[in-house]
Amino acid sequence: MQTNLASWASGTDLGNEADAILRRCVHCGFCTATCPTYQVLGDELDSPRGRIYLIKQVLEGNEPTQSTQQHLDRCLTCRNCETTCPSGVEYGHLVDIGRKIVDERVERSWGDRTRRTLLRKAMLSPMFAPAMRLGQSLRGLLPQALRRKVPERRDAGPLPHVGHHARQVLMLAGCVQPAMMPTIDAATIRVLDAVGIGARIAPGAGCCGAVSFHLDAQDEAVAQMRANVDAWWPLVQDGKVEAIVMNASGCGAMVKEYAHHLRHDPVYAQKAADIVALVKDVAEIVAPHAAVLRARLPAGMRAAFHPPCTLQHWQGLRPLSEQLLADLGFELQPFADKHLCCGSAGAYSVLNPDIAIELRDRKLGAIAAASPDVILSANIGCIGHLQSGTETPVRHWVEVVDEQLRRAAQA
Repeated sequence: MQTNLASWASGTDLGNEADAILRRCVHCGFCTATCPTYQVLGDELDSPRGRIYLIKQVLEGNEPTQSTQQHLDRCLTCRNCETTCPSGVEYGHLVDIGRKIVDERVERSWGDRTRRTLLRKAMLSPMFAPAMRLGQSLRGLLPQALRRKVPERRDAGPLPHVGHHARQVLMLAGCVQPAMMPTIDAATIRVLDAVGIGARIAPGAGCCGAVSFHLDAQDEAVAQMRANVDAWWPLVQDGKVEAIVMNASGCGAMVKEYAHHLRHDPVYAQKAADIVALVKDVAEIVAPHAAVLRARLPAGMRAAFHPPCTLQHWQGLRPLSEQLLADLGFELQPFADKHLCCGSAGAYSVLNPDIAIELRDRKLGAIAAASPDVILSANIGCIGHLQSGTETPVRHWVEVVDEQLRRAAQA
C-alpha cells in the first residue's frame, strides 16, 4: 500500500513504524473472514482492512472523528487477522498506534472518560481484592449483569514448600487473578512442584500493563512494564531463575511484547529483551513432563479446549497446548470456529457488552455441540466470560490437572 504521511508523522518513530506496517498491506480482504467484529456488525470499517484505511487517513493528515475512534475501540485486538494475513501485516501494533494518535486528537465524552478511568483504577486498586470478596459473598443477591462478572470463590488450598527445588521459576502476581481466581496460581505452583520445579512471585511485580495500555493510559502501562522489569531483573541477572512463567495468556502476550514497547528506552531496552527471552506460558514448562504427570492421573476427561486469542494468535501456542492436554489424557472434543474470539478481550466485555455477549454465545453454542464435561482455557478473562453464559464448568486446564493430582494422592 502506498502512503504519504503528514509532516507531523513523517520521520518520527511512530510514523516510521506505522508506515512500514501499512506498506505491507495489499488490501486483499482475507482478514475480514476471521474478524469477529466484522462478522457481528457487517461493517467494513469494523474490519481490519477498514480500520487500516482509517489509520492511514489519519496519518496522512485527515482529521479523526468520534466515529473513527469508535471503530478502533470496537476492535477486540484478538489478532486473528494476523494469523490469516498472507502479507505479515502487524495489525496489532498498527491499531495501538492508531488508537494513541486518535485519542490525542478526539476528546471522549465525559461519561466514556469516566467509565474507562474508573474501570482502570478499580482493577489496579488495592481495594479490588476486598471488594471482590464482598461481591462473592453477596453474589446471589447481585443483579445478573454484575453477577456474571463475579466468579464463585473456590478454596485455593495449601501451598507446598518449593525452595528446595534446583529448578526455580518466577510467576507474575498480576492484578485481578489473585482476587478473582486464586486457585489458578495455587494450582500452577502445585503442578510445577509435582514435576520438580519451584515457583514464586517476585516482590514488586504487579500488573503486566495490559489494562492501562488498552484503556487510554499507554504511558502508565509503560511505567508498569518498567516496574516489572525492575522487580525481576536482580533475580534474572543472578541466574537464580530459569523462566518467568505465565498462567494467564493475556499477561504472557503483553509481557512478551515488553521488548517492543521499551525498544527506544536506553535504560530498559536490553533488559526487556533479556526478560522476554525467559517468558514462558505454563504449558511450555509442563509439556516436557507430560508423561510423568500422565502416569499419576486418572482416566481421561471429555473436554473442550478454548484457546484464548492471546495464546493462539499472539503467541502461537495453540498446537503445543492442545498436544499437552491430549498427552495428559484429556479427550479433547473438536468444535467449530475455535479460532474466533469469545468476546472477553480484557475490559472489552465491560465496554462493549452487546458485541461481547453475542460472541460469547456463538462460542458457547459451538462448544455445546461437542457435549464436553468441562471447558478448559488458559486465560482468566476468557474463563470468567464463558462461565457467565453456561452451566458447564469452565476452568483453567492447570486447575483441573491439579485437582486430579490431589485426588490421586488422596486415593
